[in-house]
Amino acid sequence: MKIARELYDQLIAHARADAPNECCGMIASADGAAVRIFQAENLAASPLRYEIDGREQLRILDAIEDAGHELGAIYHSHTRTVPEPSQTDINLAFYPDSLYVIVGLKDAEPDVRAWRIVDGAVSEAELRIVE
Repeated sequence: MKIARELYDQLIAHARADAPNECCGMIASADGAAVRIFQAENLAASPLRYEIDGREQLRILDAIEDAGHELGAIYHSHTRTVPEPSQTDINLAFYPDSLYVIVGLKDAEPDVRAWRIVDGAVSEAELRIVE
């Protein structure tokens, strides 16, 4: 997935703002490129997991569809670990056609990576910043 620097920076800013808890949200895309970030409230309010309210999730998905876009990715942060899917992330990955973007804040410099999770199988996906 291609992502503009401005949207990439929004992901990092959201992760930092919600730290030490995990942040979460969804990324709308068109033609393989991110077009909008939808921040969501983490109902879990936890540094170890995230949960998006079902009603908020449907509202975001409706907005994405109404704009003629698709769900490109679901994102969240890992504030204490590397940006790789945890077993919980894998178990709760219910959108095989979407990427899972994780913002890692373990180190001083954030690390943002994308993953495809299908039936428990995890593979890294390209996340390319475009200026």
